[in-house]
Amino acid sequence: MGREELNRIVSYLDTSGAIRKAEERTATGSGDGVGLDLRECNLYFEIDTQHFVTLEPCRRTVAEVYPIGTVSILRNSTTISHLQLFSRTHVRCHSEPRGIGLVSVPSPGNRAYTHFLSNMRSPVHRILRAALAPALALSLTPLFASAGAPVAANTPVRVAIIGLVHDHALGLLHALPTNSSVQLVGIAEPDTKLAEQYEHRFHLDHALFYTDMNTMMDKLHPDAVLVYTDILDHRKVIEAAAQRGIPSMVEKPLATTVEDALAIRKTALEHHVQVLVNYETTWYSSNAEAIREANDGKLGTIRRVVVHDGHEGPKEIGVSPTFFGWLTDPVKNGAGAMFDFGCYGADLMTVLMHDETPVSVTAVALQDKPNIYPKVEDDATIIVRYKGAEAVLQPSWAWSFARKDMEVYGDKGYVVTEASDHMRARYVPEKAESQVNVPALENGQQDSLDYLAGVLHGQIQPDHDLTSLPTNMIVVQILAAARESAKTGRTVMLKPLAE
Repeated sequence: MGREELNRIVSYLDTSGAIRKAEERTATGSGDGVGLDLRECNLYFEIDTQHFVTLEPCRRTVAEVYPIGTVSILRNSTTISHLQLFSRTHVRCHSEPRGIGLVSVPSPGNRAYTHFLSNMRSPVHRILRAALAPALALSLTPLFASAGAPVAANTPVRVAIIGLVHDHALGLLHALPTNSSVQLVGIAEPDTKLAEQYEHRFHLDHALFYTDMNTMMDKLHPDAVLVYTDILDHRKVIEAAAQRGIPSMVEKPLATTVEDALAIRKTALEHHVQVLVNYETTWYSSNAEAIREANDGKLGTIRRVVVHDGHEGPKEIGVSPTFFGWLTDPVKNGAGAMFDFGCYGADLMTVLMHDETPVSVTAVALQDKPNIYPKVEDDATIIVRYKGAEAVLQPSWAWSFARKDMEVYGDKGYVVTEASDHMRARYVPEKAESQVNVPALENGQQDSLDYLAGVLHGQIQPDHDLTSLPTNMIVVQILAAARESAKTGRTVMLKPLAE
């Protein structure tokens, strides 16, 4: 697209005169940006260092773009009137009098980028889609800004823990002393006896502990909260943190009901904060390689995925009484093994299917050990149907040993993951399967703490990956449908959740 055509588009769209006024004020001399009065332009798109295209009011557009990109609010000034833009092709919006919002745009050629362009619905959007897409395809680069207040690069992310009733907090506190990406600033746990156990076991400073999460967040203003409550309380904690502009990372799964998941998404959008979900299997290099081979087309069209997850049982492996109490509560955990371990396969399959909503879910739940788990199922089989594909998830508290493995079958080959870092495969026309050399995960994405720091430092964009909110909305859909199917004995049909 030539300069003259671009100028005509800009002139047509610049009804407020903000672009013209911004150009008149250009005085940086560096060619890297232009001063723009944020009070005069609600949302604008940088085409090059001189031209901006006004889209439409910020709130509506942020709601449309947020599932694709991420939003960040800068609150360190109350009187920002001018801003020098420092890079090309970023979408930015004036979101409130005290700051600016940043909305990242996906890279050209990726699925989210196409979705971004296809979801431009207004007359202005239609003009942009038709006229600007060729230029953007040549020059667009993403700004990896994170939702919630950004954290300066090379600065540890200040995290606070909310809840200690989840035994995964033990692993977290073992890892924290050797992780330079984050700094623990506080722990909120209302059960003082439980808090004392952690304090003594990990030799923690007593000053870190609070009995009320709201008091802690108001006093410390952490960069993010790590949530180790029961699953039912996720919504309450995320909403409280979001109201303070604080991102959350929760342990899997996201929620016990679709209603809670929708409420979480709503508060994340309204307050422009990240909500991330941590799965142990996200940090398995074998799973990353299986997903990569599927995305690269090496397996052809995916037809069937089989996922085995579980262990001998919570009691059998010796979880704490506190953890056991809510993990076997169908309200606080959502179900038994079906939610505890079914979420892993649902998460992996959702990413393999590029966040496609399944057509249907059929599930069977069993109680192999009713004397130990009288309130919930300890074994389940979940069949998740898609157009042309199927997943069989087998979560269980009745395996003879712990396992987390996956089989992915396509029309050109298959892969089988084994533990965290092994995989075997067979591709057409090979006569036998062989071991695959699984590369290590990239630096900064090898565990949940490094990943969180990468997101908040603006280095990683959780774009429909295993941890992202959009992916985990579908995970909750699958789990809730499985629970209903097992209860009613019927197949549950699904539709995409309303935006």
